[in-house]
Amino acid sequence: MSDGVWWIKFSIEIDHQLAWYTVQELASVLNELSMSERLPTVFKPVSPPPYMNGGPGDYLSWVIECRDDAMRPGTVADWLESRMPRPVDDLTMWPLEE
Repeated sequence: MSDGVWWIKFSIEIDHQLAWYTVQELASVLNELSMSERLPTVFKPVSPPPYMNGGPGDYLSWVIECRDDAMRPGTVADWLESRMPRPVDDLTMWPLEE
């Protein structure tokens, strides 16, 4: 983190039954929570060109970045925790399609 700008890069197991629910939840909170509660964050996929390395199972990553020095990583984690299914690791708490 320098000048208040921070980011985190991670992977999501895209073949997991909850992968795209997770992406949807993260995107809704980090990119579009609401007009009155908008966070100064961006959640997005990142990848090298697939023709150079391989497919998304091996090379697709995700980034959360923030360009506001007042928004600390712990604050973003609190926002996510308060809006994600709880407990997040209990599969029965997620809205799975039958």
